[in-house]
Amino acid sequence: MNKSIGDYIAELNRIYKVGNATEHSYRPALQRLLENITQGVAITNEPKQIACGAPDYVVTRKGIPIGYIEAKDIVVGLDGKQNKEQFDRYKKSLDNLIITNYLVFRLFENGELSISVTIGKVGKNGIEADSAQFEVFAGMIGDFTNYKGQNIRSSEQLSKMMAAKARLMAGIIEKALDEDAAQSDNNSLTEQLKGFRDVLIHDITTKGFADIYAQTIAYGMFAACLHDETSGVFSREAAARLIPPSNRIY
Repeated sequence: MNKSIGDYIAELNRIYKVGNATEHSYRPALQRLLENITQGVAITNEPKQIACGAPDYVVTRKGIPIGYIEAKDIVVGLDGKQNKEQFDRYKKSLDNLIITNYLVFRLFENGELSISVTIGKVGKNGIEADSAQFEVFAGMIGDFTNYKGQNIRSSEQLSKMMAAKARLMAGIIEKALDEDAAQSDNNSLTEQLKGFRDVLIHDITTKGFADIYAQTIAYGMFAACLHDETSGVFSREAAARLIPPSNRIY
């Protein structure tokens, strides 16, 4: 395992020394590292920026997302103002999250910093490994990929979790609508906003519509899951079948 991490640092150094690397240049190296030191999970790398601002990597087990990774360029610190809004949004909405610049890895569980590990730094001759931290890093990745999720023990805890998911979704929907308006796109979501204004609330804002839309999805999915009597994984097919008519948005 230490060899895999050492090879990863060497690969970062090779890319870094070319002199024209960006955040995206290092993504395949991190994906290979994670695949080499984990078992039973799939690491999906989204190579393009997505309009909704989704995290760069999704970690799944048997098709179910269990963790997310957001990566920034090596030369970008993780404490700057430029990424604060995005990081705060992810920490509030994603239970199992790693934020990294490929050398510093911060694991957040339920919005709280669990551990921060630095496995290398930029020196005069390129990227230098900190091999003393390799075992700690491997343990952190083990905790990350073995995450089981929260046990919900109260209605208050459930409502807070659902509200956080709805807020994240609302932000994504609002951003998508704003970008569609700026580009004069006329897709299904924009048509639904127009229909909502024509029939229900004539002066509703994009933000207000996004909030209603997100809450409808969140609580509709909750109701569908509650009525799913199968013992298997709650699937999209089950959701489509079990979402109450009052929560359908099409």
